[in-house]
Amino acid sequence: MDALKVLFVCMGNICRSPTAEGVLRHHARLAGLSEAFEIDSAGTHNYHPDAPPDSRSQTHAKQRGYDLSDLRARQITDADFERFDLILTMDWDNQALTEAACPPPLRQKVRRFAEFFITHDDAVVPDPYFGGDGGFAHVLDLCEDGARGLIQYVNRKKATA
Repeated sequence: MDALKVLFVCMGNICRSPTAEGVLRHHARLAGLSEAFEIDSAGTHNYHPDAPPDSRSQTHAKQRGYDLSDLRARQITDADFERFDLILTMDWDNQALTEAACPPPLRQKVRRFAEFFITHDDAVVPDPYFGGDGGFAHVLDLCEDGARGLIQYVNRKKATA
């Protein structure tokens, strides 16, 4: 089975999507599945080109053992729609903007990250940018849940391949 190419998408690519990228990379490594994934993140807007993740995202991630320091913000590109198998958006606005930019024959690749949650029933990953510490912790909770769901998804695909 080829690596599953996953792109996480939020608005500015400095909070939610790099957190999801870092969490999935970490959990894939722990599960011995690093080669089963190709993981990246992007934003619907080019607000923070080449910026590291928000310091609050990095601080909260580091407290749980995730290192996001090497990640850099970028905007989603036309080539991403061809390259990635799953383009996972964080909320309804990201979903709508990503679908609008995506060529119609590839729109089935665009899904909400929340579809992969196992224990949480949240429909979206809320933007923590203008909130307090609790929002960043909640994003991590959701990203950890979604990472477990994506690992299960890959394991099911491997079992049927």
